[in-house]
Amino acid sequence: MSYRSALSHVLSSTIEPCAEQTSASERFPRASVTALAEAGLLGLTVSPHLGGGGLGLVEAADVVDRVSRACPATGAVLRSHYAATACLEAYGTPWLRRKIAEGQHLSTLALTDDGDSTATRTGDVVALRARKREVIGAGEADSYLWSSRPDDGGARPALWLVPADAPGLFVPARPDGTGPRGSCAATVCADPVLVPASAGLGREGGRNAGVLGTVLAWLATLSAAGPEIAEPAGVEALA
Repeated sequence: MSYRSALSHVLSSTIEPCAEQTSASERFPRASVTALAEAGLLGLTVSPHLGGGGLGLVEAADVVDRVSRACPATGAVLRSHYAATACLEAYGTPWLRRKIAEGQHLSTLALTDDGDSTATRTGDVVALRARKREVIGAGEADSYLWSSRPDDGGARPALWLVPADAPGLFVPARPDGTGPRGSCAATVCADPVLVPASAGLGREGGRNAGVLGTVLAWLATLSAAGPEIAEPAGVEALA
């Protein structure tokens, strides 16, 4: 089955029927995300040898566009997930990429703050401190791609993979962000969150600029694809 056929089925069977309730209740569209996962659409851009669809930005933008028109909240969640997955496909572990391909892992972006995001390394542990605003799927995603000031004195921001169950991560009980109703956009706090130094993405060879550039390029295109989704304020400052 082509991705378009799979998407059409998910749209008609789950996303469209649930869209009004998602907006009215402001609850995370779990049924829609689960249906996308079961149809292989969360893993649309993961390598085929890991079980993914092996497709690219053009197809991902098509999916985000069609989903956003039916349910802006689900579109926002998918947009953040695809942008995060593009980075993880380039720099993540095969184990994590396989989980995404299997529809068992949802990721999101934690990029926007007030310039107070820091990373302090002690041995093999890094302490991340920040208040990340407008995080889509806060409290619902399995991981966050988290930006910070460089921990090594470099000029470019660093990017970290932060598991949702990382010690010190605080997500408010109710969303407070400006994303579509039901997207669970909220401020996520770290004071601090402790992650292993190996959680840094694209660190070898001074590739911090490349890893963040991957995310921002996908984010810009996917934002344009979703007519009801505004790009988070302040993201351009990371480039």
